Order: sequence, then structure tokens, then C-alpha cells
Amino acid sequence: MSGVGPRGTRDLPEVDDTEAFGAELASTLAAGDVVILDGPLGAGKTALARGIGAGLGVEGRVTSPTFIIAREHRPGRPDRPGMVHVDAYRLGGTGSGSGMLDELDALDLDSDLDEAVVVVEWGEGVAERLADRHLVVRLRRDTETDVRHAEWEWVSAE
Repeated sequence: MSGVGPRGTRDLPEVDDTEAFGAELASTLAAGDVVILDGPLGAGKTALARGIGAGLGVEGRVTSPTFIIAREHRPGRPDRPGMVHVDAYRLGGTGSGSGMLDELDALDLDSDLDEAVVVVEWGEGVAERLADRHLVVRLRRDTETDVRHAEWEWVSAE
């Protein structure tokens, strides 16, 4: 596998490849970073978050926070950040807008940025406001082969 630069693409044939890619991404992340995972259902967002958590060495099993919206994972080592895993799918109903922004603000994720990496599933269009720059990872799945594809880039706020 090649290194993870500020932008790139990668094919992820198996779930293990998606998790390994997440761990590789984690090696480039620090407290205060926001990672936005975008893609349809079944594209591998939670598997990627699980890999990021493993790479950071956080405590606890990383699972989808769908019904609790946000799950905090404490650092497993004092020299690494924790992780806050957010599922923004249910925020503000079915789309982005002021309701979603209000609910995201209510989670008070800004206070977590000093000590954790914030990983947001379904957050594109809303979670960017949490930091001056963020990593966007877009995932898609090939319907014929089930291979996942990742495209990522660091984006600065304008």
C-alpha cells in the first residue's frame, strides 16, 4: 500500500482493507482533526471509522452510533487522541439545514476537538464548520464486484 497523502484514491476489495486504510489514515491524524465520511449505505463508513479507531488505539469497540448519534472513545494511550464517532444521518430529519446545524451544535463537539479526532458519518455539508480544515473521505461500492473505492482530500475552510 502506498502512503496516505493529502489527497488520493484507493480500492478496498475487502472489509479488512477498509479497516487497514482507516488505521493508515489514523497515523496522519491528531487531536482537533475532523474526518467526514461520505457515501451511501453499505459503502464502508463504519468499517473505516473502526479502522481509524484501531489506528488511534482508542478504548472500546467502534460500532455505528446510529441510535445514540455520538459515541466517545477514550484514548488507549496517553500520547494519542481519543475519538468521537458521530452519525449525522438522523440529525435534523432527512437533510441538511438549520435543524441539523442546531442538533450538531447541541452535541458540543467543539469542546471535544482539543482532545479527540472527530469522525462524522453522513456529515458532509454540515460538519465542515467544526474546524478550519477537515479530511473528507468519499466511499462508494461497486455493485458488480462489491469492491469499495475511497477518495480522500484535506479541505480548508474558505
